[in-house]
Amino acid sequence: MRNHTSLTSFILLGLTDDPQLQILIFIFLLITYMLSITGNLTIIIPILMDSHLKTAMYFFLQNFSFLEISFTSACIPRFLYSLATGDRTITYNACACQLFFTYLFGVTEFFLLAAMSFDRYIAICKPLYYMIIMNHRVCKRLIFCCWMTTLLVLLPPLSLGLDLDFCDSNAIDHFACDANPILKISCSDTWFIEQMIIVCSVLIFIMTLVCVILSYLYIIRTILRFPSAQQRTNAFSTCSSHMIVVSITYGSCIFVYIKPSAKDEMAINKGVFMLTTSISPMLNPFIYTLRNKQVKQAFNDLVKRFILLSKN
Repeated sequence: MRNHTSLTSFILLGLTDDPQLQILIFIFLLITYMLSITGNLTIIIPILMDSHLKTAMYFFLQNFSFLEISFTSACIPRFLYSLATGDRTITYNACACQLFFTYLFGVTEFFLLAAMSFDRYIAICKPLYYMIIMNHRVCKRLIFCCWMTTLLVLLPPLSLGLDLDFCDSNAIDHFACDANPILKISCSDTWFIEQMIIVCSVLIFIMTLVCVILSYLYIIRTILRFPSAQQRTNAFSTCSSHMIVVSITYGSCIFVYIKPSAKDEMAINKGVFMLTTSISPMLNPFIYTLRNKQVKQAFNDLVKRFILLSKN
């Protein structure tokens, strides 16, 4: 297997070899995956159906929920299949596709979170101009920029990864195809691609985090100038859900990816990656819907409409 063209499949070692623990992991991931899909659909469908939720904030929230569904679906179903059947093999092409789409959806989320921060900045700091600045054309362009920037950042390191050689082993110490464990088993010189991954990761985090921090610095400064406590409370409540999601997303991904080398211990990172791809997509819709009366009202109206139609 000196050349990657002769390598037809990898073996995903998963999280554990303990059969009882595998059953618990399967049940846990199946429940969280179903809740993730259901929770995010309860955001997407009401926003599509309710004419009152056609503002920029809900447009971004709808796209964020779509990314959450796509991100968790890129990893979890394949792992559930592996746990259920015991088949740990994955073809080279399938592994490359999983790696690409996992990073595509995951990184796009960071840029979208930055765009959502900018939206909250306009809504609170420039409320009279909100509908003019954040019109539908601007929102669509921001979404397009999020996707295109992600592709431009990802393509160089991913294209280099396609030329890696695998000599001694095709066993990936992970439950999904991820860059670090793949680099670990390569017999090629991976120093350059490791440094490129670190640089790209740092650029993504810095660009998006600076946008988020600057937006919220202006937001907090504006809110503190509000004359009444009720106004300040209402303004903070519109941003609190987004701030919680930003904290969860950045915290977990920084822990996994900002590392000096791909040769580091992978055990803890596998656990964090599992939580990132299962728990975060499940929690985020609940964080947004439980703190958003308009989304809850739109969902209740949709349920009532469905019940009336079923009776008729």
